[in-house]
Amino acid sequence: MTQAHSGTDASTDGGGPRQAGGTRARLTARFLRWWRPRGMWRRGIVTAVAALVLTGLFVFHADLPNRVGNLGSLLETFLPWLGLAIPVLLAVALLRRSVTALIALVLPATVWLNLFGGLVTEKSSPGGDLTVLTHNVNAENPDPDGTARDVVKAGADIVALEELAAGEVSRYSGDLAAAYPYHSVQGTVGLWSRYPMTDVRPVDIKMGWTRAMRASVRTPHGEVAVYVAHLPSVRVKFDAGFTAGQRDSAADALGEAIAAEPLHDVVLLGDLNGTMNDRALASVTSQMRSTQGAAGNGMGFSWPASFPMARIDQIMVKGIEPKSSWTLPRTGSDHLPVAARLQVP
Repeated sequence: MTQAHSGTDASTDGGGPRQAGGTRARLTARFLRWWRPRGMWRRGIVTAVAALVLTGLFVFHADLPNRVGNLGSLLETFLPWLGLAIPVLLAVALLRRSVTALIALVLPATVWLNLFGGLVTEKSSPGGDLTVLTHNVNAENPDPDGTARDVVKAGADIVALEELAAGEVSRYSGDLAAAYPYHSVQGTVGLWSRYPMTDVRPVDIKMGWTRAMRASVRTPHGEVAVYVAHLPSVRVKFDAGFTAGQRDSAADALGEAIAAEPLHDVVLLGDLNGTMNDRALASVTSQMRSTQGAAGNGMGFSWPASFPMARIDQIMVKGIEPKSSWTLPRTGSDHLPVAARLQVP
């Protein structure tokens, strides 16, 4: 007579180690069948080539000619967004089970991080004795008074406004008067300051009307030359490409004016209708530092306000140390205000 066992045999129990080991084995076998070694180096060649082309655009963007439709400037305006192609190509490489494509994708990912990885990190530092703000208020702004209140609320020491409609200048001036006793409007740009301003004059950027100005601001920490500029807009047209010729000429004229500036400490505030990557702005960007690149937090895109895709509103300095840079909440304009805290030597 056989005595029945009172315990449960772990080797035959439906939930025991044997079944768990069998499940792992089946999953491993299924994965190996899915990722078949045969052909995995030959698959995904097109994806790998696309990754190499993407790498070339990142590395040689400055060599793409502007002669045809200003394609080089167009690419450089939205260059960071090309990084979105990397996860798309990665998904394709995984679906194709292509080792070749995966290895090729290391190149654009590395180059993108080298170009823009520093922009997505926090670079601000404590200190600073001068806060500046620039805002393209939009000539068709439906709420100028509200925009002015938002500007005052930001608490900057110096404020530059661009695209001032002639009929709205008095409204902005009245709304800002209590916080900024010193101001000047030249054409469609204006400068408001808590500190006295001298040697205020328009800057000729070869447009036929005034869209740039210059002033000496006597801050408690030293005299600073402040430039305000609104460079011509650019357009993307199917028949003409990226139409930026007038903007490029205006940028060259602005760069010449800043290069001739006698004061050591210089701040440029304005809507340049171009990014720091755009080689057409080199006459300006080659001699000044971007506060966003030096002390910003994130990409700092400022336009369009509804879904910012590019940093075309700039605060740039020469002889001054940026401490922090940021964008402000949306106003009634199609641009976001941008501000920076600076250390005047």
